[in-house]
Amino acid sequence: MTELWVERTGVRRYTGRSSRGAEVLVGSEDVEGVFTPGELLKIALAACSGMSSDHPLRGRLGDDYARHHQGVRTRRPRRERYPYSRSVSRSTCRALARRTGSSLLTIVRRSIDKVCTVGRKP
Repeated sequence: MTELWVERTGVRRYTGRSSRGAEVLVGSEDVEGVFTPGELLKIALAACSGMSSDHPLRGRLGDDYARHHQGVRTRRPRRERYPYSRSVSRSTCRALARRTGSSLLTIVRRSIDKVCTVGRKP
């Protein structure tokens, strides 16, 4: 099992580590070169949905398909809460017919719902 821990490295600055050798810099918005905890949650969600939908997309678009996930920050002022998060994911699907693309979108959504371990259900 992978061990995870966080070390304080300065004022409102931390380094998250794993026993597999991974590191991530975490801190407040006013600290240069770090992610905020909220940003890390959004990155985790984007990466999880990407990884969960990789198999069906690769199968139809090929191993080198492009995907970009962009999040919109909708934090409440002066509060570290994210009551609403909206994201847009674009994949290279130009080669697919409209009907096939719609079918693929349904398959991708189902795959994310089934496989992704990061998220928030209403």
